[in-house]
Amino acid sequence: MIIKVVRKVKLKEQGNDFAFWQTQPYETRFATIEQICNEYNTWKYGAEQGFQRIYRVIKQK
Repeated sequence: MIIKVVRKVKLKEQGNDFAFWQTQPYETRFATIEQICNEYNTWKYGAEQGFQRIYRVIKQK
């Protein structure tokens, strides 16, 4: 779960998002990316959309 935190800082004292995410474990980063994708798909397409699966017969006997 993402908790919203707001801080007022001077522009010169602003932190680096990349440095923050590098300190997070990969499970948290992956879960956050997945949540952002789900929110985008819900906003864009109106429903949760998963990965497409494509099956193809390579060689028949």
